[in-house]
Amino acid sequence: MGINLFGTDGIRGKINMATVDEEDAVSGLIENREISPPILRLIGESLGRSVETASREKLRVVIGWDDRPANPELVKSLTIGLNIADFEVTHIGLCATPTLHYATLFFDAEFGCMITASHNPVDDSGLKIFTKYGYKTTPEFELELSHNAISLSQEEREIDQIDGKKLSEPSMSFESSQWCIHNHPKWLSSRYATLTEMIQSNLADSKNINSPLLVDSSKGTGQFWLSAWLSSNGIQATEVSHQAAALNENCGAGDLSPTQEWTFEEAKQSAHILIKQLPSCEPGTLVAAALDGDGDRCLLIEATKTGFKVIDGDRIADTFVNCVTNSGFNWHLAASIESDLSLTTNLDRYPKRVRVSETAVGDRWLSFKLSENGNNQFIVGNSFPQVIGVEDSGHLVMPSPHPSLSENWSLVGDGAMTLVAYLLSLSRFEPSTAMKRGWKQRQSVKNVDRAKWDGENQLSNMVEKSLRKKLSEFGDVSLWTRTTVAGENNLMLINCSFSGSKLSVGVRNSGTQAKISVSARLEYGGTSNGVQDAIDTVCDLLAKHMINH
Repeated sequence: MGINLFGTDGIRGKINMATVDEEDAVSGLIENREISPPILRLIGESLGRSVETASREKLRVVIGWDDRPANPELVKSLTIGLNIADFEVTHIGLCATPTLHYATLFFDAEFGCMITASHNPVDDSGLKIFTKYGYKTTPEFELELSHNAISLSQEEREIDQIDGKKLSEPSMSFESSQWCIHNHPKWLSSRYATLTEMIQSNLADSKNINSPLLVDSSKGTGQFWLSAWLSSNGIQATEVSHQAAALNENCGAGDLSPTQEWTFEEAKQSAHILIKQLPSCEPGTLVAAALDGDGDRCLLIEATKTGFKVIDGDRIADTFVNCVTNSGFNWHLAASIESDLSLTTNLDRYPKRVRVSETAVGDRWLSFKLSENGNNQFIVGNSFPQVIGVEDSGHLVMPSPHPSLSENWSLVGDGAMTLVAYLLSLSRFEPSTAMKRGWKQRQSVKNVDRAKWDGENQLSNMVEKSLRKKLSEFGDVSLWTRTTVAGENNLMLINCSFSGSKLSVGVRNSGTQAKISVSARLEYGGTSNGVQDAIDTVCDLLAKHMINH
């Protein structure tokens, strides 16, 4: 099968600026998930080998990045690799990942490269790659890139200092975050206008929102424009992440979990910049929104009787679909294997028909499923495509109009659009038809040797047997199936009936860290008695066999 340097969502890892040898850099990434400048140069050169070079015009690649200390050097290295591969390189500067997606289409680029580690700490970094159609690259393509990069690292390809400086310069560049600050809100306004026309409502009609709404952009580029955009469109908002010491540090969605709750006292004592500022409000009032550092996810926070709780991606999607189907539209909803089971069951709660699909974890899989025609073309139509993809972590994939090709639509996860879609939905939301939440729990075993798990080996069989035995101690277990889904090569997915309710348990390696996750989902009305014990048993077994003591 070969070694794939990419994980669930691109390449991601701890920065090591000391590595200069390319073979050492590859080894560091594979063995320790370390990111170093030579890796970016290798990927840049490898992208050149992935396209037909015979008699082709010089193709463009757009690069954007978030505000991590090591990123300027990584940008230079990637640019060197791309220039060696004879691409025309454009730098759009500091931006959010969805802005880079938009820029890829705007500049008619062959690839878009976003240098980021998403919600990871600021001393991590990585790379996400978009194709010319605005989709993230496939595992097959990334495997080919990895093969080429590893092969290149074993060749003698030295360049002198003068050539290196010249090759590190783009053909076109924009200052700081100016391209993002000008274009992301303009793009959001276009998408918002389309939705308001479809729903026949606007943000000023939204209900149960505290004023001002606190917005935490995790010190990403959203801090410069999002609150002002909301305020100009009828939702008074205040940005709080200006106070953060660095990107993602004690701020943003990365430090929040989809099921998290706080008492009033816990919120006041929190180190999280947003949480400690939450205002006391009537229960059910939306008080805050949190994005991550690269701006592609959003989690919301509402007041409760005793404090506050997270509104996760599942509830955001359910509220939106409730609103748009109430307006008379049929929709296709795709949800990952970690979303609430109740989101995709009891669909009679929606006024119009909703088709549902289940996908692997990662917004690219949501996009692939919703595109219907695969990942190598746009969705074509003269109206807003009626599709939405969701992950409980706050990633919502929604249609976006192409900046220059009429009746062509791409799909992208955008935290700002996620927030707008939810706020807009509140104007026509029918609480009586809201999803009744199921039970879910996700636990991880860290510092494991991921090579010891593949979802099919003897350890996988042991875990399955142990899980079924433990569940049987607490209730009736039937309709047991073991399967996987496309895109999750190491996933073991167990579906069964537990005491009369649907239960799903997934075990999978992390794509970005040395850990393995166990997630359990039980539909609304089922009893979780014993399920937590079963998860604990599985985690103990995985720790015993996968941690090198």
